[in-house]
Amino acid sequence: MDDDKTFVCRCEDVTLREIDVAIAKGNRDIESVKRYTGIGTGWCQGKQCVVLCARLIAARGGDPPTAPITPRPPVHPLPLAQLAGLMVDDAEDGASHDH
Repeated sequence: MDDDKTFVCRCEDVTLREIDVAIAKGNRDIESVKRYTGIGTGWCQGKQCVVLCARLIAARGGDPPTAPITPRPPVHPLPLAQLAGLMVDDAEDGASHDH
């Protein structure tokens, strides 16, 4: 298996090798690995990758997870339609229009 091509987090393109490097540099828990690699910070917010990452950490001698990762919502509240790309702000009049 090629660790450089095996993705653990598809949203953030984090590979198995990057997880191994993070653990080798002393990141022994899921939150530390998340901060080092960016795993779990993409569109899925860890729903697709955190369990696998936690298993990898535990298998490599790291700390077993005791709590889920800390999700980070957008800084400012956004309408779901805007996140989905269904709204475009008209810079001239400040109004939002649906596509």
